[in-house]
Amino acid sequence: MNVLLGVGNEMNGDDAIGVYVARKFKCDGWKAIDCATVPENYVGEIKRLKPEKVVIVDAADMGLKAGEIRIVPKEKIAKATFSTHSIPLSLFVSHLEKYTNAKIYLIGIQPKSFYGELSEEVKKAGEKIIDFIKNNEIEKIEMLR
Repeated sequence: MNVLLGVGNEMNGDDAIGVYVARKFKCDGWKAIDCATVPENYVGEIKRLKPEKVVIVDAADMGLKAGEIRIVPKEKIAKATFSTHSIPLSLFVSHLEKYTNAKIYLIGIQPKSFYGELSEEVKKAGEKIIDFIKNNEIEKIEMLR
């Protein structure tokens, strides 16, 4: 079993991309969870699932072009801005590492705007992430430097 966590706020434009991906994602061997802005509320469920992989998808201001996708390594989380969470994602990732043996991927999508609807650039990036995960190609996503 693997777990995809979509994180974000639907009321804040492109910040909704994680939620969008979680709701659209369907794949055998995976459980998708729409975490909204409180991924920490799902630690117990994630522990029970004993996943091999946990993929977290969220909007992240990384100073890139809108719609750019990066894997954000734990040590670089501070370099990206994840704004709508009750606890820092670095702390959440540390909790997952402590309570699971899963390989954890934090995937950031550069937002265009935190107002209105999801932008086309960011929505297309979300679709790409869905394809990467379904095709077991997460490792092909570029790392944030």
